[in-house]
Amino acid sequence: MGIAAFCACALAVAQVDETIEQGVKRTERGQAAQQQLEKMDQERRGLVQEYSRVNKEIDGLEVYVAQLDRQLQSQRDEMDNLNQSIEEATLIERQIMPLMLKMIDALDQFVALDVPFLQGERTARVEHLQALVDRADVTAAEKFRNIHEAYLTEMEYGRTIEAYRGELETAGGAQEVEFLRIGRIGLFYQSLDGTDLGAWDAKAASWAPLDRSYRSQLDRGLRIAREQAAPDLIKLPLPTPEPTQ
Repeated sequence: MGIAAFCACALAVAQVDETIEQGVKRTERGQAAQQQLEKMDQERRGLVQEYSRVNKEIDGLEVYVAQLDRQLQSQRDEMDNLNQSIEEATLIERQIMPLMLKMIDALDQFVALDVPFLQGERTARVEHLQALVDRADVTAAEKFRNIHEAYLTEMEYGRTIEAYRGELETAGGAQEVEFLRIGRIGLFYQSLDGTDLGAWDAKAASWAPLDRSYRSQLDRGLRIAREQAAPDLIKLPLPTPEPTQ
């Protein structure tokens, strides 16, 4: 083989090597690019997943915010209702206060003009109401409840009989006696020794002596009132009702 042929062969081999080397480099670059593409694809998928997760969180937050808006609106409505109730309660309290004062005055006058039984207790009840209505630390509802209970108590007196001890003012001074109240139609007394009997005269607004023949009937009435005897008919003088005009 000649020198020229050898040189040509060597050149061809060098070109082949260069071509192979370039092919290897292209392959390596292709592999690197493929790896880069795969990495970018993974990052893309990660970003897509993150985007999906964030969207779900946003959807959840929107639902939560909508729920909070409804709750806030409900609280605003409740506050409006409370403010309206406060305004109405204030108005009612301003209107009911004069009524309560009139009711207490009427009760005071009624007790003063009524049959004089349990005067100390009933007068103290009215005085309690008069003091209670001026207290700022007591609600109007509580004041009205106490007034209503006082009226109910007075109404109950008209349907019951009662026996109790108390002092009776006489010309000779205070005397302890037994009182018998029959509703509001009859009020009687008897001295502790049974010698002095009397009945309230509503027309004269004073006590009138009662004949001693009524002592046994009065004794029976006292026992019945104390539930020491069975209910029975008793005969005691009662005031004659005045004819209506």
